[in-house]
Amino acid sequence: MSGKKVAVLGATGLVGREMLKTLEQRKFPVSELIPLASLRSAGTKIKFCGEELTVRAVDKDSFKGADIAIFSAGGGTSKQWAPIAAASGATVVDNSSAWRMDEEVPLIVPEINPDDRSMAKKGIIANPNCSTIQAVVVLYPLHRAAGLKYINVSTYQSVAGTGKAALDSLRGGSLAALKGEDYHDAVYPHNIAYNLLPHIGAFDDEGISEEEWKMVNESRKIMHTPELRVSGITVRVPIFRCHGESVTAQFERPLAPEEAREILKGAPGVVVQDDPKRAVYPLPRETAGEDDVRVGRIRRDTGLDNALAMWIVGDNLRKGAALNAVQIAELL
Repeated sequence: MSGKKVAVLGATGLVGREMLKTLEQRKFPVSELIPLASLRSAGTKIKFCGEELTVRAVDKDSFKGADIAIFSAGGGTSKQWAPIAAASGATVVDNSSAWRMDEEVPLIVPEINPDDRSMAKKGIIANPNCSTIQAVVVLYPLHRAAGLKYINVSTYQSVAGTGKAALDSLRGGSLAALKGEDYHDAVYPHNIAYNLLPHIGAFDDEGISEEEWKMVNESRKIMHTPELRVSGITVRVPIFRCHGESVTAQFERPLAPEEAREILKGAPGVVVQDDPKRAVYPLPRETAGEDDVRVGRIRRDTGLDNALAMWIVGDNLRKGAALNAVQIAELL
């Protein structure tokens, strides 16, 4: 693989910095890195491969000569700059939700649908939602074996999914609570410290949140299963990093827990940790910083025929964002 000129838009954010770290750790062949951000963050110094670089304010000329542009700067920013980057000749890998359901933009998890990159008619490839990624990495190998009919997902999502301000809010709110002091959470509608918020994204008229619809629509698109039934609830929890998911999956044919474990032991990007009697199961504190998605508590579901229940944990900044984006860049 020859060296590539790579632009990273949103280079100073939580995910942007994780993208830089991932590019470096995976020895992606970068001939030149162009760190980009808003005018407010321009001038920030970052380190990449031992070199100090100055972050530039994004403008219409930022992507000239770039082979790949990795975006993690929000949907509005992506809508504005992704077409400009693509018109400059770069292939855009976008981490926002802006392009995910566009019919001319593939939504890719490299372990599942790498060939969909040929469908990138606009020069843009979308990186899926963090919670969707870790669910489908585990579910797709089981789907190939037994045919998924229905999945129900309850998520337990860390504050890192909201950004650096949310990390500060959890830290500040926790310290205030321990001291018996009041704290105003400026990030969430209620204090996140020592709390659970079943509220991620806006609600529609039925009371279904934006994050819950992402799980429905993105799972179907990635796995090419338009008839798949998906339901669940997404919850923000007071941990700093990694998402947990309680998943019930119903199949066309019976799938024993033992068979599912064997399938998943051979699945790319998946680690099975499943010995609950010895307290062995995935934990966010152990998964933070890891690339693989972990799964455990695989068992027969007690309410549905041909169904399994399981517990999935993944690092939302790694496989849920930065790693998956870099893996897409590797496909290119």
